[in-house]
Amino acid sequence: MVPVSLEAQLEPGTLEYAIHQVVETGLDLSIFEARYRNDETGRSAIDPKVLVKIVLFGYSRGLTSSRSLERACRENMTFMALACGQKPDHSTIAGFVCSLEEEVEALFTQVLLICDEEGLLGGTNA
Repeated sequence: MVPVSLEAQLEPGTLEYAIHQVVETGLDLSIFEARYRNDETGRSAIDPKVLVKIVLFGYSRGLTSSRSLERACRENMTFMALACGQKPDHSTIAGFVCSLEEEVEALFTQVLLICDEEGLLGGTNA
């Protein structure tokens, strides 16, 4: 068996690479710290960065149900790489998406601004 580097599956110039880089280095995800810090009780929470990457990439590919995203994290190498090998279940993904009501506008505004700065947004010039 040959070991596979998940991060090496994200090739520069692809959408998944851009999403990975934007979430890892450009987004302020401090809004999730209090909600996902459970160091003293229960099972460790899935990192919000992982959930954001999965949701952003999944939605860009037309996968909007939490069950389809869960399946993709188990079967699709790109999703596995974005999830850093973690396998969030559908209830975790659904709970995360539902909890974004207040934060979603600020989060997606950040993503769009960063993508624009990096020249990742296409369009036409008039």
